[in-house]
Amino acid sequence: MSAPITQDVLTIPRKLPEGGRINIVGLTRNQLLDALLEAGTPAKQAKMRVGQVWQWIYHWGVRDFAQMTNLAKEYRALLTEKFEIGLPEIVTRQVSADGTRKYLLRIAGGHEVEAVYIPEEGRGTLCVSSQVGCTLTCSFCHTGTQKLVRNLTPGEIVGQLLVARDDLGEWPIPGAPKDETRLVSNMVLMGMGEPLYNFESVRDAMQVVMDNEGLSLSRRRITLSTSGVVPEIARTAEEIGCLLAVSFHATTDEVRNTLVPINRRWNIEALLAALREYPRLSNSERITFEYVMLDGVNDSDADARRLVKLIRGIPAKINLIPFNEWPGAPYKRSSWERIQAFADIVHKAGYASPIRTPRGEDIMAACGQLKSATERGRKSKAQVAAEAAAG
Repeated sequence: MSAPITQDVLTIPRKLPEGGRINIVGLTRNQLLDALLEAGTPAKQAKMRVGQVWQWIYHWGVRDFAQMTNLAKEYRALLTEKFEIGLPEIVTRQVSADGTRKYLLRIAGGHEVEAVYIPEEGRGTLCVSSQVGCTLTCSFCHTGTQKLVRNLTPGEIVGQLLVARDDLGEWPIPGAPKDETRLVSNMVLMGMGEPLYNFESVRDAMQVVMDNEGLSLSRRRITLSTSGVVPEIARTAEEIGCLLAVSFHATTDEVRNTLVPINRRWNIEALLAALREYPRLSNSERITFEYVMLDGVNDSDADARRLVKLIRGIPAKINLIPFNEWPGAPYKRSSWERIQAFADIVHKAGYASPIRTPRGEDIMAACGQLKSATERGRKSKAQVAAEAAAG
């Protein structure tokens, strides 16, 4: 196993200063067990208590220990004294004409991140953030123009899913007929930040999300998107095992160095070598190559032919993403005809090449557009209230 990639980035600790309460959200089962034992839970009861608390929070969506009615009143009082069930605070919620919901969330320290819920026929995908800001400065990405502030904790990553399920009213109702419909059926780590620069927090958060007795999203319903942190790709396969998407976007090192500057550290050859091993290590069916279509930059027929040659032998699909323009962007979206011609070449080479339909562009919620409102300027309270009422 390779050594973890680290950055000099602050992560807020789980325990608050001056003996403050511990946030249970985001603790893995083993971490929760240790925390309950330390709080005074009898050892013979601890494993059972983990299961009970876990189910209340992650299956039933309960936010108050007093409502955990299969626990003794004295034990509920102990939990209230020692722990909290803390979630990010919704600052604004915007709803697009196409139903996409974008949440601006406030976390510890007053920092803000964005999460996006995308409803589709038969499924719903939640795009979550892993860092406040981003360090990668990809030249086509609006999120990358916001400086990296800190990593998110596991609780802040899991909390984005809990907030979305709260807002969508998705928790089961005790006594009601069982309903297997999932409004949030899929999760993608494609929001603000590079997940593999916050590996441990992402791994622990996904252990919570994938647990069958709680949120129960299978690893095949979770996609982690990386720009190419090569040493952590094998570790992702071994310790998380979810689906992998790669922000590829170019077929030569010269172009990718500009579009995705991390390529200067791990070039296309090194990245592809790691990707060839991923399906075997993670038992995944295929890797998704994300490819943003930029007019006159990376959208030629020659680029398409180079792309299929580069990925030959890798089980893959290529998501073609029409560039989502933002104010001051240095690029323009490729024409629809050019995108279709590119897709045809990829498809004829034997690869699925869906063209992603831009979602939430009217609220700046589309791929590459996320950037917290503190950087863009505040909305008036009247605007926020009007959006909430409309949603």
